[in-house]
Amino acid sequence: MEDYLLIMTKLITAFAGLWCLTRLLGKREISQLSPFDFISAMVMGELVGNTIYDEKVTVWKLIFALAIWAVLSYLFEKIMEFGKSFRRQLEGKPELLIVDGEIDMASLRRNNIALDELRMMLRQRDVFSLSDVAYAVYETNGALSIMKKSAYEAVQRGDFDLHSSPVKLPHSLVEDGVPQPEGLAAISRDEKWLLQELKSLGYPDFQSVAFAEWTTAGELKAVPRFGRKGRENKLFPSNPLFK
Repeated sequence: MEDYLLIMTKLITAFAGLWCLTRLLGKREISQLSPFDFISAMVMGELVGNTIYDEKVTVWKLIFALAIWAVLSYLFEKIMEFGKSFRRQLEGKPELLIVDGEIDMASLRRNNIALDELRMMLRQRDVFSLSDVAYAVYETNGALSIMKKSAYEAVQRGDFDLHSSPVKLPHSLVEDGVPQPEGLAAISRDEKWLLQELKSLGYPDFQSVAFAEWTTAGELKAVPRFGRKGRENKLFPSNPLFK
């Protein structure tokens, strides 16, 4: 029984420690991880995995190991912030794979990228023809940044001197039949106003609404909570009755 309690204690400690370490070093998506971030994640996984089931390793030793690794990681990040040349040597530098519409085959070989892989990376960026690309930069985190040729760039409103409206965030006003005070406060409205607006859309009460949103265009959009046969609509985001 004591062995199970020890494992549980170590797991809880490791979970709390890794959570604190993640908050300390910052959150990044997998595609944004640098080589050091990837190595750090692997080391932490091995560190925790090898100590949880080892009876000779106490909880305090696990905490000590996590603390030391957190300090080293934090110091390394600070050093990297001030030493740009040192950071470039460790993490490398971005490289041009396509220059002025021409593929740099030497750069592809230097980065161990096959032509098919380059085409796949371009398709992931919604580019299906190499001839559409003016420049492509292979970033240090493995992502591909592209600049299309002017003939294939998306048209902007400013190109036609069209009026541009300010961008505003949408706000959730009702979720699963429950009014959302934060959303109402964001648009300076109350539940009485919301209920009147919903009634004008054909909803007798809040319970009949699965989701209601104040859109970026300043309009109230709602989704019925129950379908035509009275069944609860659990997939309301894709409901065709959105009106």
